[in-house]
Amino acid sequence: MSLTLDLLAVSVGLPAPLGLWQGEVVSSGIRKLPVTAPHVTVTALNIAGDGQADLAVHGGVDKAVYAYPADHWPWWQAETGLSAAPATFGENLTLRGADEHDVRIGDRFMWGEIALEISQPRGPCYKLGLLTGRPDDPARMTISTRTGWYFRVLKEGQAPTSGTLTRTHSNETEPTVHEAFIAIYRPRVMSNIIEKVLASPKLSPMWRHGLQRRLDAAKTS
Repeated sequence: MSLTLDLLAVSVGLPAPLGLWQGEVVSSGIRKLPVTAPHVTVTALNIAGDGQADLAVHGGVDKAVYAYPADHWPWWQAETGLSAAPATFGENLTLRGADEHDVRIGDRFMWGEIALEISQPRGPCYKLGLLTGRPDDPARMTISTRTGWYFRVLKEGQAPTSGTLTRTHSNETEPTVHEAFIAIYRPRVMSNIIEKVLASPKLSPMWRHGLQRRLDAAKTS
């Protein structure tokens, strides 16, 4: 269970015009900048200074903090030519030391005095392509399953903008973040993985709903 992740940066951003999509200006909080202060305030909904434009699909208690592994940077550079840095993928926490195969839904981490719990993977959308200026990046993230994950905040307070996150709880019966992602996004996935993901009591309702829609569509096809 022991796992310590290096915190490379904490980044925040408020909704602002991002670019054009289908002829309309898109507003988003995906463009973030690293915080230079030594500490940030973290609430159940977000990090101070952070925000989301479309609250129907972003933000909320189950997607309060988005983390992305810097462990993926070499892949992005080698395979796609993208030179990644903190907040390249719109993440709040840029971490090093684990990826989606190493952490599970329901894993808990201490970040200073803040208690975090993994709730779901990221579902890539077109706004990532607007952020990077590369429209194919959402598809690259999906196909590679290098998505990062969301935390819910179990304990609010102050957190440092450098240092480490330490895992305090993990249940091996829970699905990994990778398994939770492919349960929805991989065209062909074994039924036992889908069942494992659905059985997770810590899975966010939004991700559960998406998985149920996939199952319902498969029954009618």
